[in-house]
Amino acid sequence: MTQAYDIVFIGLSLSSSWGNGHATTYRALLRGLKAEGKRVLFLERDVPWYADNRDLPNPDFCDLALYNSVDELISTYPETIRGAGTVIIGSYVPEGREVIDAAAALEPRRLCFYDIDTPVTMSLLRRAEEKHLARRQVPLFDIYFSFSGGDVLRRLEQEHGARRAEALYCSVDAERYQPGDSAKKWDLGYLGTYSVDRQPKVEELLLEPARRLPQMRFVVAGPQYPADIDWPANVERIEHLPPAEHAEFYRQQRFTLNVTRADMVEAGWSPSVRIFEAASCGTPIISDFWRGLDELLPEDEAVLIARGTNDVVSILTTLSPERRDEVAGCAGKIIAAEHTGQARARELLAALVPTARQVQSMAGA
Repeated sequence: MTQAYDIVFIGLSLSSSWGNGHATTYRALLRGLKAEGKRVLFLERDVPWYADNRDLPNPDFCDLALYNSVDELISTYPETIRGAGTVIIGSYVPEGREVIDAAAALEPRRLCFYDIDTPVTMSLLRRAEEKHLARRQVPLFDIYFSFSGGDVLRRLEQEHGARRAEALYCSVDAERYQPGDSAKKWDLGYLGTYSVDRQPKVEELLLEPARRLPQMRFVVAGPQYPADIDWPANVERIEHLPPAEHAEFYRQQRFTLNVTRADMVEAGWSPSVRIFEAASCGTPIISDFWRGLDELLPEDEAVLIARGTNDVVSILTTLSPERRDEVAGCAGKIIAAEHTGQARARELLAALVPTARQVQSMAGA
């Protein structure tokens, strides 16, 4: 590929949403960039578990290319990487440390990092686990874009040496996630890949309420759940739900549950893409609590906080349909105004424009 791209992403996966939340985040952002008139290339490592579960092999909003090794990536796309306006390497890229060093050695015009797992990354760096990103590499990036905001940005700069840390939350493709009049199949649902640290909250905020409310219907969608989980009879299981079916899944729930990984609760300011998707579909959200959530969605106005099983049971049994619609409507307006893929793309592009001080600094150098 000899054409010049505005942005080249080297990311975990765009083609497959199986077992990862990166694909939906990239898809919304890259669709937004296309709407903003930008030419984008996404480079993805060709790995068996995604190759066997590709639900977007030919995106219509960017170019997608697969590579088999770091050597192949660098030998095939050196001029593409050098010639791009910006190169953005994502978190959890296979052999990410090697990819970063190899890409940096090509001296692209602007090299950035997009961490879709910031709290997890910071935890790994503290433990000197550097498979995907080494501590010494953090200062290599012109901008460190972070899935998490708030105080996390200061820590990235002061504790980890980031030159400039900017929040770039996940987002939703508003054209694909819209309210509808689907019949309600479930009183409460949850969409998420199994995670050891999330499972206790799933137990507390969904499975135990299901046991207490046998007359109601529940659903858990997502892969990799162990076979020994004791699922109540009124909890339906869906092994994998492709993104094309997410919107209808949300619309069929009276409420949807958001559960946050432990590292992200500790860090705060780390919203899941599921929050944006559900709100955009008009489904009211019951969520565990973490710092920064109320800055995104005001508590009791746009989101319902559950600090235990009793809170969930109370919401499911006492909240009126009118109140439910008010909460959902408030969240939907906030997401539509501030958290669509195109809104996020504009944030990214604005961050890439050098400030007057930066221009003067570069001229002096």
